[in-house]
Amino acid sequence: MIVTVTANPSLDRLVALGGPLRRGAVHRAEGAAADPGGKGVNVSRVVHAAGEGTVAVLPADQGDPLLAGLSRLGVPAIPVPVGHEVRSNITVTEPDGTTTKLNAPGAPLAPEAVRALEDAILSAADGAAWLALCGSLPPGLPDGWYARLADRLGAGGPRIAVDTSGPALAASAVRGVALLKPNAEELAELVGRGSEAGAEFESRAAAGDLGPVRAAAEELQRVTGGAVLATLGAAGALLVTAEGAWAATPPPVTVRSTVGAGDSSLAGYLIAHARGADAPQRLSLAVAYGAAAAALPGTQAPRPEELAVADVRVIAL
Repeated sequence: MIVTVTANPSLDRLVALGGPLRRGAVHRAEGAAADPGGKGVNVSRVVHAAGEGTVAVLPADQGDPLLAGLSRLGVPAIPVPVGHEVRSNITVTEPDGTTTKLNAPGAPLAPEAVRALEDAILSAADGAAWLALCGSLPPGLPDGWYARLADRLGAGGPRIAVDTSGPALAASAVRGVALLKPNAEELAELVGRGSEAGAEFESRAAAGDLGPVRAAAEELQRVTGGAVLATLGAAGALLVTAEGAWAATPPPVTVRSTVGAGDSSLAGYLIAHARGADAPQRLSLAVAYGAAAAALPGTQAPRPEELAVADVRVIAL
């Protein structure tokens, strides 16, 4: 069982344009959709589509459109009532794959809702293989909330994966976390290089120079003792564990939307681990899932038949 936590879920609304986005102009969309979203929700959708066991724990009232969407997809969920609708995020895509996101902050959770959410997480995590703590935190939750959950679960609990950003990610980079999944910008921030160094990581990786991103990931791995899966956009991804380091380049795809691609990469890694795959195989499936997600519109969950695993190239560093 792979349990996901989305503390700040969203209803993801997609607007697909037929041409470039022009500020201040009136556009007629060529397509629109609304999908249940939030990073953990996206992970559970991909895991469920792959036929593996999952449940999404999230704050949402019965009858919320997000829960209706999960029900239609057949994705198991444990909602915790909060007294308000989940936020809406808006994604605008252009024909060349350019993606613009407008994310609402979300509403604060009342203290009793936070306690109920934590109790639901601890109950769902009992006996699970992985607990994936994903996405931003709603206003009012402390930056160290994910780390606090990991501490409460202790050494006998499930493996902990964390995919978030900013101060919440920095607070989660602690000993005992089994997997951190930063993108290039987040990795650069974690090692004190500043977010602008993330673009350098990606560009140098694309040119075949993996030294800077490898050094940063290895520094982070020494802190946590777990694995670091650094996603690098079109350059693929890098995996560092206590046993070694590997890099993977994705198959060629026509990018339609990058929303959820990193979440799909995390899901691919967890799916592979659940099936007993070794580190290079886990990286390969992660990159295959991320590439497949980028080729789909909106936040659709890629299905196994849409993967091009054979076209992913993995090298040991």
